[in-house]
Amino acid sequence: MGLSAEKECSAKGLVVAGLGGGSGKSVIAVGLTAAFAGQGRQVAPFKKGPDYIDAGWLALAGGYPCYNLDPYLMSPEALGRSFRRHVHGRELVIIEGNRGLYDGVDAAGTFSTAELAKTLGLPVLLVVDCTKTTRTMAALVLGCQRFDPEVRIGGVILNRVGTSRHESIVRQAVEHYTGIPVLGAMPRSKEDAFPQRHLGITPCPEHA
Repeated sequence: MGLSAEKECSAKGLVVAGLGGGSGKSVIAVGLTAAFAGQGRQVAPFKKGPDYIDAGWLALAGGYPCYNLDPYLMSPEALGRSFRRHVHGRELVIIEGNRGLYDGVDAAGTFSTAELAKTLGLPVLLVVDCTKTTRTMAALVLGCQRFDPEVRIGGVILNRVGTSRHESIVRQAVEHYTGIPVLGAMPRSKEDAFPQRHLGITPCPEHA
């Protein structure tokens, strides 16, 4: 499939990824999907892997079915066909990854979110949990940037920042050492936007 899957559609898009599970990918992906849909934009949401819970939230946010892209269960050809079919006529593509950016089924990162982003030719929006850390976040983002230069990290979202000063320090450090723009920040909250259970976030019907 190579990069043809992205090149054969006119929709712009990105892959929302994190440093690991629980980093805030779902909140950001669902929030962006809802915001763009609220502006009247036609969003095609996707979820990497077989996860149906996150997909349900993304579908609700976008007012459009969210389809799974699973490179483990789908051949590259089938994945490419599904992607092209479901982005047809849509303006924007938002794909929520799973686990950490480079986490796959083995030490080589096979079937990782990073590999999916490269296959589809889409940039990555990296969500980082800034709890109890400042300048170290720049080192982590820099590591992700240099780990695989073929992965295009187009922007960073700072999640769970404590104060405006905290945000400012992390923002300056990340942008100075990596050159990657910090596109936004989410404040720390006493309550999770999506309560967690053993399967991850709780299904959207429980909050209807």
